[in-house]
Amino acid sequence: MSDAHYTVVEHDGGWAYKLGDVFSETFPTREEAHAAAEQAAREQRAPDEDTEIEYEDEKGVWREEHSAGGDRPTTDVED
Repeated sequence: MSDAHYTVVEHDGGWAYKLGDVFSETFPTREEAHAAAEQAAREQRAPDEDTEIEYEDEKGVWREEHSAGGDRPTTDVED
């Protein structure tokens, strides 16, 4: 199981949350960005159905794998 760390940061004239190098949309206040990050973190932890997924890796190779619906990351939000 992996970890997902959401970070609230100043971004594009407002506030956003970040997961890795990816920014969310911009929010007018830090509080709104934090609340959105908390919601995203909750949704990331929610179990789902098992499914087969297909994705392109960093080398441009398409991969297929089984994704267990109960295999959810631990998450947190940092300001």
